Amino acid sequence: MKRVIYPGTFDPLTTGHIDLIQRASALFNEVTVAIAASPGKKPAFSLEQRVKLGHEVVASLGFENVTVAGFNGLVIDFAREVGAKAILRGLRAVSDFEYEFQLANMNRRLDPQIESVFLTPSEQYSFISSSLVREIAALGGDISGFVHPIVKDALVNRYQSKPD
Repeated sequence: MKRVIYPGTFDPLTTGHIDLIQRASALFNEVTVAIAASPGKKPAFSLEQRVKLGHEVVASLGFENVTVAGFNGLVIDFAREVGAKAILRGLRAVSDFEYEFQLANMNRRLDPQIESVFLTPSEQYSFISSSLVREIAALGGDISGFVHPIVKDALVNRYQSKPD
């Protein structure tokens, strides 16, 4: 059974992420969306909130071979823990490649049995980033084309409830 993990902060999960999840689910027997705690990034949503949103989105889209889990620590350790044979990473632009290449080589050094697999998003999602979506949401802009409706509601609630 071939399992891949798709790690990230997913703060928030975007339509670009969903595109990669959908495509990975067609390529692998099992996909685990691995949501990192990432406290250094100061996420807008807690790990628990991001995992909950991930579960809700995945369930609403009917992905039968996709699970969602939160983790702390190294991606490679989490991959081993869940029995993954590969780590999926998305490349939106050439500028992503250099960082992802370094990361893949480090992960290979830590565990040569786990491969890194790269997918580029469909063209209509190639410009979407979680940080841009958060900024648009914080400024009251329309994010409906960039996130699932469940995530949109969570972002609207998050930023409308914040004092100025």
